[in-house]
Amino acid sequence: MMEHLAQILLLLGVAVAVVLAFQRLHIPTSLGYLLVGVILGPHTTGPTVNVPEFKVLAEFGVVFLLFTIGLNYSLPQLHALRHQVLGLGTAQVVFTTAVVGVLLWLAGVPAAGAFVIGAVFAQSSSTIIGSQLAEQGEENSPHGRLGLAMSVFQDVTAVPFLVVIPVLGVAAGADVLAGSLGWAIAKAVLAFALVFFAGRWLLRPLFHLVTQRRSAEVFTLAVLLVTLLAAWTTNSLGLSLAFGAFLAGMMLGETEFRHQVESSVRPFRDVLLGLFFIGIGMLIDPAILPQIWHWALLGGLLILLSKILLVAAMVHKSGIASLMAWRTGLLLAVGGEFGFALLAIALDAKVIDVHLGQIALTSVLFSMIAGAFLIRFNLAIATRLTGARRVEADTIPEKILDVQEQRVLIGGYGRVGHTIAVLLQSSGVPFIAFDSDVQRVAKGRADGHQVLYGDISDPELLAAVHVERAALVVITVDNPATALRAVTYMRSNCPHVPVIARARDLESSSRLLDAGATHAYPEALEASMRLGATALQMLQIPTGDIDVLIQGVRDWGYKPIVEAEQNEKNKIS
Repeated sequence: MMEHLAQILLLLGVAVAVVLAFQRLHIPTSLGYLLVGVILGPHTTGPTVNVPEFKVLAEFGVVFLLFTIGLNYSLPQLHALRHQVLGLGTAQVVFTTAVVGVLLWLAGVPAAGAFVIGAVFAQSSSTIIGSQLAEQGEENSPHGRLGLAMSVFQDVTAVPFLVVIPVLGVAAGADVLAGSLGWAIAKAVLAFALVFFAGRWLLRPLFHLVTQRRSAEVFTLAVLLVTLLAAWTTNSLGLSLAFGAFLAGMMLGETEFRHQVESSVRPFRDVLLGLFFIGIGMLIDPAILPQIWHWALLGGLLILLSKILLVAAMVHKSGIASLMAWRTGLLLAVGGEFGFALLAIALDAKVIDVHLGQIALTSVLFSMIAGAFLIRFNLAIATRLTGARRVEADTIPEKILDVQEQRVLIGGYGRVGHTIAVLLQSSGVPFIAFDSDVQRVAKGRADGHQVLYGDISDPELLAAVHVERAALVVITVDNPATALRAVTYMRSNCPHVPVIARARDLESSSRLLDAGATHAYPEALEASMRLGATALQMLQIPTGDIDVLIQGVRDWGYKPIVEAEQNEKNKIS
């Protein structure tokens, strides 16, 4: 391993420099990793990284990517959404694959290769769409939500390709192909059954046992074990590693540990996925670009035009205004990273040759670059296409998109968190609560509340639950350090979200307020004031006067009470 250390250091150095530059320029980092692969690949002059274990590590990037996708789409969720965005996402993938595949087959590309490239071209980049929309302030717009939801659902509907594509490389002839596909589907059903029943009977008890130890290290090891065991199971059946990881993610997505699992696996996923894109970049040969640029350009145009037209037609057919339908089509026109994953599987299975693979790779790359501009100017282009004189109101029928409500996020489900949850539920306010005590989580779920396992101060967990979309965050944990870490993270990353925190005393309250909490109520002082307020009410003091008095004490930072207590102590001493 030591002989490869210099190459590993070179790889890390170039990756850090390129990714930093791309982030400063607000360019998706996946393109940066591709550039790193081109720079350090065998097809360019200069240093080349050639580490035998690199390809194996890079493959696990796709494994963990599919695992996290599975976490977000458990069986109940997929069933509930089967008539909504899932239908549009599935139709887009199927029709794009069919249209592109038929066109390429008519152009002389072998049927198997045409099918694979059609599947590759059908994918859209959730990363590029999400980051570009966020930069433009359109991530919460109706067309933005619909486009991003469809792009994410593409990943789910593309999972069958993980089963089909490897078969195409070994089957020859219609009879053999039909038999191989049938056998592959049978093995996929068997794998699903194994993972499903193992998940139902073993996963929840396993993670209950693990979380009782209160060890983040053991929890992460358990997540890695489950992910890789599921991947090994499907691989042993002749299917892809990624398919097993997806199934494991689906099973864990039904448990109360879902978000903490995602936060634990995210660092591994991001690093390994970066290595995967570097590996894809190493396949790109700039030297043959002069020979294939016109075919790659045509391929890029085929990606963009096919998806714009198909998506716009389907969305408009579902009852959405034409302007919004075109805007959604422009968002989804961009090529996708998952297409690279399918292409890598096809090249490894020898379904397509290297020359055709180069054209497909470059086509997707061109579409990703051009697609970013289509997203940026989607309103102007859609307005021109529809001939609209003014901007139509963007509306989505409820049957098409189940818009996620802004929820309250509760950190801690002890007595205070439970009380707040009861009040919110009684008021019809949606919320989600987290606690790192598995027994409290079980109690909350028994109460009918949405309580999940997780540490509210974990940055990865807060990112996984999209804390920036919360209507309010209430920190009720009784650990001052945990509360302080959570408030500090939220003020740094989502200052627009109001935060109310529970504090033990005035000192803890001051620290939380300094860290950025909107309000931080010290328990002892608040209890004293509520007792005092009750006493005043019993003495017939008007309620309005009592409220003004209490708020005045709060506005003064509880100084009247603290000073009174201090004077009493001085008298005693």
